[in-house]
Amino acid sequence: MSALVLRLAVTSFTPLAAQIRDDIGFSPTVVGVFGMVPTAMFALFGIATPYLARWWGLERTALIAMLMAGTGMLLRAMVDDVWSLLALSALALGGMGIGNVVVPPLVKRYFSDRLALMSSVYIVGVQIGTIAPAFVAVPLAEAAGWRVSIAVWAAFGFAAALPWIAVRLRARRAEVRGTATEHHTDHPDQVRGQAWRSPVAWGMAAMFGMTSCITYSMFTWIPDILTSAGASESFGGAMVGVFSFMGLVAALGAPSLCARMTNPFPVVLACAACYLIGFAGLLLAPMSAPILWIVIVGLGPSTFPMSLTLINLRTRTHMGSASLSGFTQGLGYAVACVGPLLFGVFHDVTGEWGASFGLLTVAVVIVVIGGAQACKPRMMEDSWIAAGRNH
Repeated sequence: MSALVLRLAVTSFTPLAAQIRDDIGFSPTVVGVFGMVPTAMFALFGIATPYLARWWGLERTALIAMLMAGTGMLLRAMVDDVWSLLALSALALGGMGIGNVVVPPLVKRYFSDRLALMSSVYIVGVQIGTIAPAFVAVPLAEAAGWRVSIAVWAAFGFAAALPWIAVRLRARRAEVRGTATEHHTDHPDQVRGQAWRSPVAWGMAAMFGMTSCITYSMFTWIPDILTSAGASESFGGAMVGVFSFMGLVAALGAPSLCARMTNPFPVVLACAACYLIGFAGLLLAPMSAPILWIVIVGLGPSTFPMSLTLINLRTRTHMGSASLSGFTQGLGYAVACVGPLLFGVFHDVTGEWGASFGLLTVAVVIVVIGGAQACKPRMMEDSWIAAGRNH
């Protein structure tokens, strides 16, 4: 339920941005600001969440995240000025940014014996929460107005908070009775350290960050790439849907593939090949087989569910998972902020798409380099132990 919430504020708003702009009254530049807020908030709370989780515990942090998401999505539908709309969107996206980080370690804490299966479950949930609002937003706005269309998703945030309230109440009763199990408490002898001290973390952040950079660039620019080659606007929009659907396919297969392979680096190489073939097709002959190019490019971001699965496979404890999750997503989404912007700038400066795809090709190289480090069969905490011995 929490996973379904993690993209709702983004994809329920974007299709209605022009309609909301005309009603409330703000410039196209502000629409660009709204476009950067999701990755900015995901980056900010990616960095902050591991510390919040240590203070509050994973379950309480997840509860607060869902309440933030629900409250922000509900209240932003009621305001009439752009800055309130922006602030409440940031509140909702902040909750989703916290959720991005705490869900992987919660999977590790409660389902350590079924990591691949439960990773697939929650990553598919994220993908469904990404795709569904994009299809529903416009018809719902036409039927009931844009305010109802962006407010209705708040129900998912509040619904996702209810199980965490139940978990908290059960834990409190167990504490009162003195029957709390060690399984749901931090071990006092857990090895602690900073994620940035581990090459595993840097590899993971590079793979996740560059994957996000490519993915958000494609989401933003696929319509323009295809329409400039002669396609209709509706076809360009449909290809964004195909690209999104391929992410759902990857989410179903990548986690179990990672879990079964000692070193899943060959999968990273296959993803890199998909990127390069798709980029070449879209650049050199976009309308010769546009659906094929989008399908192939859409398989490249399989490194996204791979990264989220490896967060748990390359850590020994749920707090280690939280630390690695925060570092990976904090740094990764910070990089993703500038990807679509630079892709557009390179196109504006040159008048062609070659330099823009050159930028993404460099990102693919970094995905491969980072993936080589992230996929090695070793644990992040082991590097902390080694560092302690050296000291």
